Amino acid sequence: MHRVGRDTRWALVMTAVLSASAAAQSESLKDVFKGSFLVGAAMNARQFSEVDAKGAALVRAQYNTISPENSLKWEVVHPQPGRFDFTEGDQYVAFGEKNKMFMVGHTLVWHSQTPRWVFQDSAGQPLTRDALLARMKDHIYTVVGRYKGKIKGWDVVNEALNEDGTMRKSPWFNIIGDDYIIQAFRFAHDADPSAELYYNDYNLEVPAKRDGAIALVKRLKAAGVPIHTVGSQAHDRVDLPRSPILHDSSIALISAAGVKVAITELDVDVLPRGNRGNTADVGAGGQQAAANMNPFVAGLPDSVQKKLAQRYADLFAVFLKHRDVIDRITFWGVNDGDSWLNNFPMRGRTNHALLFDRQGLPKPAFGAVIRVGRQAVPVSDDHE
Repeated sequence: MHRVGRDTRWALVMTAVLSASAAAQSESLKDVFKGSFLVGAAMNARQFSEVDAKGAALVRAQYNTISPENSLKWEVVHPQPGRFDFTEGDQYVAFGEKNKMFMVGHTLVWHSQTPRWVFQDSAGQPLTRDALLARMKDHIYTVVGRYKGKIKGWDVVNEALNEDGTMRKSPWFNIIGDDYIIQAFRFAHDADPSAELYYNDYNLEVPAKRDGAIALVKRLKAAGVPIHTVGSQAHDRVDLPRSPILHDSSIALISAAGVKVAITELDVDVLPRGNRGNTADVGAGGQQAAANMNPFVAGLPDSVQKKLAQRYADLFAVFLKHRDVIDRITFWGVNDGDSWLNNFPMRGRTNHALLFDRQGLPKPAFGAVIRVGRQAVPVSDDHE
């Protein structure tokens, strides 16, 4: 057998990288999937302020919808009682308007990244139900009202369910009661009657949690509360063989409850998950542990690149199958360097969860998604 020399192999690799880069410039996800669904990414403040000009350019080239990763969460936009800070929110909206993108507001009511003061009175004691409802209403009216007619869809409530589909006992639930979600959706609708309203959660491909989301949708509808879409975060893992099948059934069953479905935080984890908390550093267990839990510091080997590409291809084949009920696919990050999975469940790891590498170059997974998209038959283009 003829053996290819090291220089020749390197030349072939570079040719493939350059070809992929050229493909990214000549083909875009937003164009390939036009008429099937919007395709977007979660942006950080450096990107939509264009401090990260390369990241901003990649978003403009590839996507037609955006979400703010953190900039409209309560701790950023409403850090203290009576004080709102719309610096990042305004930059986000300005970027979206300038580039004619469908903008999502993320998120209004969540148990995480919400300051402790939100749930307490001036003495540090838990608020009454009426006081917390008033605080929720003020926040939603102020934030949604500021961007009325600009941000067209809101994640009204985020991650309110336990893994078994029951209601999470968050401070919102404990103080207000199980109708806090109904109240939040009513406030959001009052603040902007034309906005699409979403419930957003993770692991909705898991039957028990999916069924909990469906029950929640039915409860909102029975109360006469407008809910347009359920957002399935779809944080996937490359080592879960049944994942595409579970997404397939979940999308079908959720949409049968009378709502659209959005894939809201898509990525595919390629690293060993481990069992440490989010605050643990990858190096805490010593050199060997670091190597075991962070094996791809120098880049993904070809075998894993192929698995990642195949997983994305399989997922997009499922999404296209349901394009009549899916409005939007949003990746949670612009390139691998932005991904939250670099720090979850351990800090300091090198994950490769998205379609673009740390230099913003397309990976084989990008080409795989493009190939699936070329086979699509457009059905509608509701947001244009």
